[in-house]
Amino acid sequence: MVFGRPAFSGEPPETPQVALGRTIFFDARLSEPAGTSCASCHDPARGYSGDHGSRVGVPTGSRPGVFARRTAPSLLYLRYVPRFRFFSDDDDNHAIDYEPRGGYFWDGRADSIADLVRQPLLNPREMNNGDVARVAAKLRSAPYAGAMVVAYPGALDGDESAVAALGRALEAFLLSSPMAPFSSKYDDVMRGTASFTGPEKRGLELFKDRRRAGCTSCHRIADAPRRPEESMFTDFGYDAVGVPRNDKLRDPDEDRGLCERTDTANPTDEARFCASFRTPSLRNVAVRKAFMHNGAFTRLRDVVAFYATRSTSPERWYPSGVAFDDTPAAYRGMINVTSVPYNRRRGDPPALTDDEIDAIVAFLGTLTDRHR
Repeated sequence: MVFGRPAFSGEPPETPQVALGRTIFFDARLSEPAGTSCASCHDPARGYSGDHGSRVGVPTGSRPGVFARRTAPSLLYLRYVPRFRFFSDDDDNHAIDYEPRGGYFWDGRADSIADLVRQPLLNPREMNNGDVARVAAKLRSAPYAGAMVVAYPGALDGDESAVAALGRALEAFLLSSPMAPFSSKYDDVMRGTASFTGPEKRGLELFKDRRRAGCTSCHRIADAPRRPEESMFTDFGYDAVGVPRNDKLRDPDEDRGLCERTDTANPTDEARFCASFRTPSLRNVAVRKAFMHNGAFTRLRDVVAFYATRSTSPERWYPSGVAFDDTPAAYRGMINVTSVPYNRRRGDPPALTDDEIDAIVAFLGTLTDRHR
């Protein structure tokens, strides 16, 4: 047994704040018009990701025909996402920090759940409430208004305090232990209570092969984890991978990624940060309905194949004939072309064979938590 935390055992009783946050998360009255809850785009059956039935890769908002700008990432394991900062592997030696890490959203623009939840609530392309007064009015008339006042005294006295309490309740729920279950087959194998199939084992070997697939360069795992949180399948960093355009989106935005983030303390408005997006955890990746920040892919196998053949067969992924066609032209020079497996040339043998791609996909399927 590598680590000993059994799944779903010994959890502390749910606090009133967590219970309130759970109720708010599923409340479809908190959109304009009503009908869209947090769970509409972050479906528990999809690892708390989803598309609200859009079928175009990014979620439908509360209004028909209106779509979010980016895919809805999984909300599981948020307790392990660090605050945004610049990081260096030589921090202990007081080297200059230079690698961006952490923060919520694809561009790291929020450092707290309370800040995170305001944005979909007010975004006209998502829950469309317009202003905090409208959200506060809905909270005051909600059947859980009394529970909110008990959990957060004075919460409903003002509009800002009401929305702040909503954020704190959702934060309590999203950071609670059940939202970091570590109940996947991978975790069971690490505990010594399950075994990989042949293809799954081969997929893990390839996943860790830094000369071929190179997955662990960004999707970090521990070789012999003593605790499940040592293998989050992300370094919480940022990379520019040159995702293809999502042709299902009628009018795709010019998305500059990390350099759109505004923060005077940790500015990322330099051109070198453009076209970079945060590396998501691969836990529960197999149950997602769309992949990459723009939802360009709807099959996990296509994602793995893209990484393996982007450099050797670009025509397969960019039928427009323009490589990195979803990246604003001014920033295509920022795309990663040096890391494995991107460091190959057009016409070279691909980094992975079809059978090896299938093996990695089989392994990624072991990262799905048991749903309850």
